[in-house]
Amino acid sequence: MSDRPVHHGNLRAVLLDQAEVRLRERGVAGLSLRELAREAGVSHGAPRSHFIDRAALLDALAERGFVRFAEVVEQASTRRSTSYRSRLRRTAHAALDFSIGNAALLEVMFTGKVGEASEAIERAAGRLFLAVRGVIDAGVAAGAFEEADVERISLLWSATVQGAATLVASGRATRAQADAIVDDTVALVLSGSIRAL
Repeated sequence: MSDRPVHHGNLRAVLLDQAEVRLRERGVAGLSLRELAREAGVSHGAPRSHFIDRAALLDALAERGFVRFAEVVEQASTRRSTSYRSRLRRTAHAALDFSIGNAALLEVMFTGKVGEASEAIERAAGRLFLAVRGVIDAGVAAGAFEEADVERISLLWSATVQGAATLVASGRATRAQADAIVDDTVALVLSGSIRAL
């Protein structure tokens, strides 16, 4: 039993916090509503008032992850910069930090089946993709690239960050190599070379 009292109204947040810790330590297979209830000091049925089953818990974790990831991108992209290059680079590295630090959570966020995500997850994911799109749209205003390239560059930006983080999480790349991958992609995008690909 937990020595932290659980008050009515915050059990959902407590369970999600504990679930994130377990996710980092043991992966998705290590998540159990019964165990989370025991650790929270409540009956094994208490979590069901917030999560009907394990899948609902995973959905809530995914939604929370998308919201936090969007906040990271939004905060990094709105800080003052001396140039668009520094803004794009800073935002990409902030996203990489989040992705590496939350590798198991990202797996939950991005492994959902297309067309089966809840409205809440769709909204949260949409916020993240709009935040990324905003960073890339700013490049058009700065004269870094054309409007026609925005969707392609947004996907490249996202794939680079997520792919580099996956390489680090799997031990196939070091953090320094992941940073270099992100910097190389920023340089490629801003060089205009992407238009020739």
